[in-house]
Amino acid sequence: MSLKQQVEEGIKAAMKAKNQDELRALRAIKSLILLAETEKGGKGAVGESEEIKLLTKAAKQRKESIELFEQQNREDLADKEKKELAVIERFLPKQMSEEEIEIELENIIKEVGASGPQDMGKVMGAATKKLAGKADGKVIADKVKQLLNK
Repeated sequence: MSLKQQVEEGIKAAMKAKNQDELRALRAIKSLILLAETEKGGKGAVGESEEIKLLTKAAKQRKESIELFEQQNREDLADKEKKELAVIERFLPKQMSEEEIEIELENIIKEVGASGPQDMGKVMGAATKKLAGKADGKVIADKVKQLLNK
């Protein structure tokens, strides 16, 4: 079942359960998918990698909003964003732990033959492709810096 179909089923279930928070998040996901499908120059259908990119971007936006709302002492808005983030994360692949990321990055560094900080671009290119949707880009970049500076 495609992400779009899963979201549509979730929308129906949320409407029946009168769960407004889940309904709002699912509609936002559906909107992102529809925009990607109708985008100029698009193929009409959205592939799995594109779906993961859309969901990752939506999750990142929610995290940034939560941080901002908490700084401004707007817990009511932060709670809304947290609920939406929880729904979005259900559709994302399981996130890797820092140890798992470090192991993968060490393997990638060996594969590309990186020897120091000057090779960060090579490592990041391979790492972002391999770990797309499984780890946050910021965490990956920090770990790569740390490993290459050893």
